[in-house]
Amino acid sequence: MKHIYSILILLLVIGCTKDFEEINTNTNDPVTVQPSLLLRQVIYDYGEQMSYEGFTAGNLLGQYSTALDFNLFDRHDLKSPQLGGNPWPIFYQNLRDNEIILNLSQENAAYTVYEGPARIMKAYMAAGLTDLFGDVPYSEAFKGDTETVTPTYDTQESIYMDEGGVFDNLDKGILAIQNYTGTIALEGDILFNGDLDGWIRFANSLKIKYLMRVSNKIDVASQLQTIANEGNFIDTNEENAIFNFTDGEPNSFRLAQLRVGDFNNYVLSKTMDEILTGLNDPRIARLYQPFANSLDGEYNGLLNGIDASAGVSLADYSLLGTIFRENTGLLDANFMTSMETHFLLAEAAQKGLITAEAESLYNTGITQAFEYWQVDLPQEYLTVDANFANGDALQNIITQKWIANSINGYEGWIEYRRTGFPKLKTISASLNNDLIPIRMPYPAEEEALNNANYTEASNNTEGNSINVAVWWDE
Repeated sequence: MKHIYSILILLLVIGCTKDFEEINTNTNDPVTVQPSLLLRQVIYDYGEQMSYEGFTAGNLLGQYSTALDFNLFDRHDLKSPQLGGNPWPIFYQNLRDNEIILNLSQENAAYTVYEGPARIMKAYMAAGLTDLFGDVPYSEAFKGDTETVTPTYDTQESIYMDEGGVFDNLDKGILAIQNYTGTIALEGDILFNGDLDGWIRFANSLKIKYLMRVSNKIDVASQLQTIANEGNFIDTNEENAIFNFTDGEPNSFRLAQLRVGDFNNYVLSKTMDEILTGLNDPRIARLYQPFANSLDGEYNGLLNGIDASAGVSLADYSLLGTIFRENTGLLDANFMTSMETHFLLAEAAQKGLITAEAESLYNTGITQAFEYWQVDLPQEYLTVDANFANGDALQNIITQKWIANSINGYEGWIEYRRTGFPKLKTISASLNNDLIPIRMPYPAEEEALNNANYTEASNNTEGNSINVAVWWDE
C-alpha cells in the first residue's frame, strides 16, 4: 500500500505541480497562532512556574523556609538545583513566546491591541531574568530559529537602560495602549480581563520597582516623582496584577499536586520565625503551621542550610501553611501588587527621592499586605509592634515588604541584595564559605549549547561565581 501511495503522489506532483503547496498544507495545523491563546499561555505558564520556583528555591535564598533534605541548594550550592533552582528555561521559553505576540502585534493591524501588554510582559520577565543572573542573552535572544541559536550576552546595564530594554519597553508599552484606537478587545488576558488601564497601572508600578532597583546607579528622583504625582499605579488590592490558583487540579498551586513528601521537605526558617515572633505578627498562622510536638500551638523555625546527614525531626519544626497545599484557592500567582508598590514608594520617600509621607505609605503597605494574606490587622500593630519609628525606618520598610512577598522568594532575596534587609543569617552548613550568594549561576546547558558566549560571560563573573555582584549592586 505504501508503494501505491507513493506512485499516486508522484503522479500528482508531475501533473499538478502548481497545486503542490495547497495539497501539502495541513489544514489542521495552523501556520500562525492566535495571540490571545499565546498571551494566556505566557501569563499562566510564567506565573505558575515561577510561583513554584519562588516557593522551592527563592524561599530558601530569601530565608523564608528551610529544606530538610535534597538541600544542596539551601546550603548554597546553587549549581546543583534539586526540587527547584533552575528558572533559566522558564524565562527563555516565555520570553520567546511573548516575542511572537509582539511580532504579530506589529505585523497585523488586527492584533495591534496586543503590543502594549507584550512589551510590558517583556520588560517584566527580562528584568526578572537579569536581576537573578546579571548579564544574559537578550538582544539576540527570543528569535527561535530565525536568527542565531548562540546569542551573545548583553550587560545588565544595557538590558535595563538601552533602546529595547526594560524601561524603553515599559514606556513604549504604555504609549501603545494610550494610542490604541481600535475596537478589537484584548483577549487571553488573565491578569486584567482585557482592561488596558490595568496594564498601564501595572507598567507604572513596575517602573517604580525598577527605578528603585537601579537607584544606586542613576538619578531616578524626577522620574519617580512624576509617577507618584500622577498616581496611575497599582493602588489597591483590587488592581493587583495576579491570577488565582484553585483548590483542585489542574490549576492548583504546584505543591498541591506533588507528593506530600515534597511539601514536607520545607519548614519555617529561623530567620522568618524570629522576625514574625518579634513583631507578634499573626500572619505566622497563615504562612506556617504549629510544629507537631508543640504543646501550646507554638511555632519553631530551623536555621537554613543544615547538613542533612545530621538528621532532624520534622515534628520539631513548623511546616508551611495549608494555603500552599490544601487551600491553594486562597493563593495567587503574584506579578505585582499594591502593597509592594506602596513599600517601594515608602522607601523612595524615606530616602528623599520623592516628596511624600513615608510613614503613611508604609502603613498603607502593611494594611494591604494583611488584606492580601487574608489576616486581620491587630489594632496596635501599626502603633506598637511594627511602628514605623521603631528602630531603623528603612529596615522596617524592607522587612515588611519581605514578609508580604512570601510567595515571591526570589524577590525577597533580590531586595536583600540591594538593601541589606532584612538581616539574613549565616547558614548552618554552608557550601559557599559562609557567604550569602548575590547572583544565580548560569546553568550547565549554557556551557554546552552556547559555549563561546558562555565562556566570556563566565570569565566576567570570575568563573560563573555566585559571589559577584550584578550591575545595580556593584
